[in-house]
Amino acid sequence: MVTCASQLSAISRLFSSTVFREMAAKGRSALFARLLRESALTKCDSSLRRVGDAFETAFAILRARGYRDEYTYKAALTHKVLLGTHSLRTASMMTEFRVGECKADLVILNGTATVYEIKSERDSLSRLQKQIEAYRKVFARVFVIAGQKHVEAVVASTSTDVGVMCLSKRHQISTVRDAEHRPDRICPVAVFEALRTNEAKQILEGLGYSLPKLPNTVLYAELRERFGSLLSSDLHFEMVRTLKRTRNLMPLTRLVDGLPPSLQAAALSVSVRKNDHERLIGAVNTPLREAIGWV
Repeated sequence: MVTCASQLSAISRLFSSTVFREMAAKGRSALFARLLRESALTKCDSSLRRVGDAFETAFAILRARGYRDEYTYKAALTHKVLLGTHSLRTASMMTEFRVGECKADLVILNGTATVYEIKSERDSLSRLQKQIEAYRKVFARVFVIAGQKHVEAVVASTSTDVGVMCLSKRHQISTVRDAEHRPDRICPVAVFEALRTNEAKQILEGLGYSLPKLPNTVLYAELRERFGSLLSSDLHFEMVRTLKRTRNLMPLTRLVDGLPPSLQAAALSVSVRKNDHERLIGAVNTPLREAIGWV
């Protein structure tokens, strides 16, 4: 039984990118071992045998009402939307995608581009309006996914084009209000500023523009000007097509299948080298009594 805030904090930090990358790079994680001791998980459940069991138990605790953090929301969207409604073959996902001064929590690309802003029980709604305005300029559909604590306030404070989802106590996602599909409203310059340079070039080429060879010192300005002349709906279609290719997640299929469900969202959002995949899977299957001594 988790009895104090420090234990809960340690459990939440088990799912940090630092732990994930350490296990991938080294086949072990000293931070995992320390957080495991601080969390007292092994005292909560003496039946835990492997590292993966500890992650599953930790995730079950975070899913409990009042404990959920941003990672649990991303995991719900990953399993129920990306892998549930779609698949890695037909859709892609981006997390922490920079849009102006904001970072989109999660974006799913299938036939369109849909952004999901997470407002967990631990979050404030103070920046929500600014975030929505930024996302409208880049994505055709905008959703806010929130816990029951925030849903009523989110519905009341957002316009009807913004979708609202609720993550229930049982970790089920329901749509309170659907999002309007508005590719016509995206701002081409805002899209350009959110992209990598090579993606911007590929989008223009996909729309039939031939690009002159230019030095990098003037290339940015040229690309930005070209984007400014594009039609929003045409750009949206080509942006989705390009990003599904450049942010393709199919190479991660074997890694995802080799990890427990609690870590699959991390596998799809935390970048690790392909050569480290088997090492990561091995670390997750390490006996817990051995992992406790990781240094």
